[in-house]
Amino acid sequence: MASFSSSCFLLFTAILAVISWQAVASDPSPLQDFCVADNSSHVLVNGFVCKDPKVVTAEDFFLAAKLDMPRDTKMSNVGSNVTLINVMKIPGLNTLGISLARIDYAPLGENPPHTHPRATEILTVLEGTLYVGFVTSNTDNKLFSKVLNKGDVFVFPQGLIHFQFNPNPYKPAVAIAALSSQNPGAITIANAVFGSKPMISDDVLAKAFQVEKKTVDWLQAQFWADNHN
Repeated sequence: MASFSSSCFLLFTAILAVISWQAVASDPSPLQDFCVADNSSHVLVNGFVCKDPKVVTAEDFFLAAKLDMPRDTKMSNVGSNVTLINVMKIPGLNTLGISLARIDYAPLGENPPHTHPRATEILTVLEGTLYVGFVTSNTDNKLFSKVLNKGDVFVFPQGLIHFQFNPNPYKPAVAIAALSSQNPGAITIANAVFGSKPMISDDVLAKAFQVEKKTVDWLQAQFWADNHN
């Protein structure tokens, strides 16, 4: 009987540990009405230290972002411009687990394959047409893709590689994306692999991609610009 009780206790403890891990596997939850980020603090925490509520104003929750205005895509090598509104832009987003982005696409422009390590993304097309998709993790690496038109919505699960491409050679496209983190992060695959500082050994990349080292050297010599603002 004692052995059975001990087994039950261990099972309960294991289940509790799993539940607790899931509970802390996202942005910190607010324990008060708000926790406006104090960007002047030098204290390092997971997120940002709270500003004294007595000095918080409406401006801490506001940004004149002009998201109704088109962004310049001509300076981008990939033909897109991502305008991210996160906790660094609006301090009041701290602990609220949400952010927003406007994405402008030139004709034939794309938001290249990338991941958000801390957020799921839900994207709405405001103008134009987009071919979008995401790829599942190893070993399936299954592609889920869809052509979206104005008003359509698509979800990209947290951490999975995904992309958006404007297939129209004549008209731009615009989308708005909501992300489930105050600071979702973005890892553009090509930039990270071929534009890292310092560079990853070409021996490593040649082996990984099954190409000659001179191909890797050429890719590493390119200018891997960021399309995020």
